Amino acid sequence: LERHVENVSKVYGIGCVVSINRFTSDTAAEIELLRSRMAKLGVPVVLANYWADGGKGAIELAKAVMAAAKLPKQFQFLYPDEASIKEKIEAIAEFYGADGVDYSADAEQKIALYTRLGYDRLPICMAKTHLSLSHDPTLKGAPKGFTVTVREARASVGAGFIYPILGD
Repeated sequence: LERHVENVSKVYGIGCVVSINRFTSDTAAEIELLRSRMAKLGVPVVLANYWADGGKGAIELAKAVMAAAKLPKQFQFLYPDEASIKEKIEAIAEFYGADGVDYSADAEQKIALYTRLGYDRLPICMAKTHLSLSHDPTLKGAPKGFTVTVREARASVGAGFIYPILGD
């Protein structure tokens, strides 16, 4: 969560709100831990009860998001459109905390093909595990110093993006 907040705030330059969708099993200690960690980052934490109360339970969250949207912003994309496919992949990998990227022979061939076809200006949508910021589900938390493995690259030209497939 801290890495996500840092990415939203520092990398993208926009305001951020953290919401706790409060469950009856949440403890006061858990909520206080989250509040104190986010306070160090200057991020508001909103207790919401949309799990129990539906839309009515999210009114305070909506107000906090509207307030964050009014804050000054220095929005920037992670990479320029004119970057190569590999430069885009490597920018995203660095964003995840990686030190580098390894490409399989198949991924290299597809990236070269998509570049020849003029698809290199398309944005990248990485296909990876949801269990980690890395490509490896065993690397928990916010790992650093790993190498991302791109085993395949595919193009979804109609939708307008290229999606490298990471890891297994």
